Amino acid sequence: MITINENFMKLKAGYLFPEISRRVAAYQKENPQVRIIRLGIGDVTLPLPAAVIEAFHKAVAEMAEAKTFKGYGPEQGYDFLIQAVIENDFRLRGVELKANEVFISDGSKCDTGNIQEIFGLENTIAVTDPVYPVYVDTNVMAGRTGPQNSQGCYEGIVYLPCTPANQFTPEPPREPVDLIYLCYPNNPTGAVATKEALGRWVEYARANKAIILFDAAYEAFITDAAIPHSIYEIPGAKEVAIEFRSYSKTAGFTGTRCAYAVVPQELHAYTRAGEKVAVNPIWHRRQTTKFNGVSYPVQRATEAAYSAAGKRQVRALVDYYMENARIIRTSMEQFGYCVYGGVNAPYIWVKTPNGTNSWEYFDMLLKEAHVVSTPGAGFGPAGEGFLRLSAFGQKENVLEAMDRIGKLA
Repeated sequence: MITINENFMKLKAGYLFPEISRRVAAYQKENPQVRIIRLGIGDVTLPLPAAVIEAFHKAVAEMAEAKTFKGYGPEQGYDFLIQAVIENDFRLRGVELKANEVFISDGSKCDTGNIQEIFGLENTIAVTDPVYPVYVDTNVMAGRTGPQNSQGCYEGIVYLPCTPANQFTPEPPREPVDLIYLCYPNNPTGAVATKEALGRWVEYARANKAIILFDAAYEAFITDAAIPHSIYEIPGAKEVAIEFRSYSKTAGFTGTRCAYAVVPQELHAYTRAGEKVAVNPIWHRRQTTKFNGVSYPVQRATEAAYSAAGKRQVRALVDYYMENARIIRTSMEQFGYCVYGGVNAPYIWVKTPNGTNSWEYFDMLLKEAHVVSTPGAGFGPAGEGFLRLSAFGQKENVLEAMDRIGKLA
């Protein structure tokens, strides 16, 4: 008889964002006359930059001519885009990378979910709490955890609570762990990590022969010059860290799909016998086996985001969303809410008033203000009692949403 992967059955609830969509759809069906404003899921709303569109069209036209047509491309990405990444995202910040350390992909969600499969099931996982659900759920699916307990934590995962007391940047755990997920600027709290804080994590990973999976998808939203954009700005980080970047929220690629992962040659893991093994060729083998690469037109379009015009246009998108974040942050503060984030990140982390349950407050905002948020409990136990608001909306909708919420205060 055929059997199922029973690890999937440990996932007690549906993935967070489809559950939000289900609740919103049900409410909209019952109230078709209501205009709902969505400040929940972090999907962008502005169109692709003009330079990106121009390059996209040009590359598509190339696919119509036999002499310029492209079939299967390199699974790890075309060299023209890899070199643009190295020059603009790292060399300009004093970080040197080799071309074979950059792997172009179709999204950081995919990369951060897939990377765990190249590591042994016996590894101990550490996650910040609250946490982007993909980090936890993919490890549950793989079989690295026990069941979920009454507090909403999975046995076998070390949870690192992120609270106002530690500015949502926890210290490394006292016990040794093997695989550490960090996301800064943080989704969902909007917090950032200083060079000193990241330095402590790098030291911890080196001392414990651990690996850091560093999700830097929101680095373009950093406004404080003292905050590092890459973990590789920390000495020694190439020995212990994999970094993930995405064009989804910066260049508007949520529907176009392009991202990349950096796996340094210096990075090593170990066999059960203690033999040192380079991680880079293992990830290369995984990608060339299971991934056919990002399409040529998409990679040409992505390359255009690094042109002089592309950089200006991408910066304009980022600035637009950060102005939305400012509006949300200052408005919610004026309404009497306790607010975090929204300064170096496009997410605003809001404490629910009077100890209200996250999902209850989500439902209240939906039904009374017709505004969609994201309940903090969906990001983990420490997210209970908070809501995440996203700045990825049209400015007029953000202003109206704040007006509606203000009338409830």
